[in-house]
Amino acid sequence: MNLAIGFYFAVLASTLPSAAATIDSSTLNTGEALLQTHCSRCHAIGKDGASSHEKAPPFRTVMERYPAENLAEALAEGIVSGHPDMPEFVFKTGEIDAIINYLNSLKPPAKP
Repeated sequence: MNLAIGFYFAVLASTLPSAAATIDSSTLNTGEALLQTHCSRCHAIGKDGASSHEKAPPFRTVMERYPAENLAEALAEGIVSGHPDMPEFVFKTGEIDAIINYLNSLKPPAKP
C-alpha cells in the first residue's frame, strides 16, 4: 500500500468516531459478496490466502493497521490508489455498513 493511502487512512482514523457495529450473518454475507465482486480479483478478502496482485494487500492485513470504520468516508466518496490499475469504487450507505462489518470479522479475536 502506498504512503499516500496510508496517510489518508491515518488522518481518517484521527478524525472519525469509532462505531460499534452489531454483526449478523446476513450483513456479513452481503459485505463478503460485495468484496468478492469488486475487490477479489486483486485482494485476498478472507482470513487467509494471498492477494493475486502484488500491490494489493490482503484485507485482513489492512484491518491490522486501520479500524474498518475509518474506511466509511473513502468507500462513500471513492477509494483511489496510487497504482493505475485499481478502479475507483463508490458504495452506498447500506453497502458500506456491510463491508465494514465483514472487514471487522477478519480481525483476530481480542486477547483477554
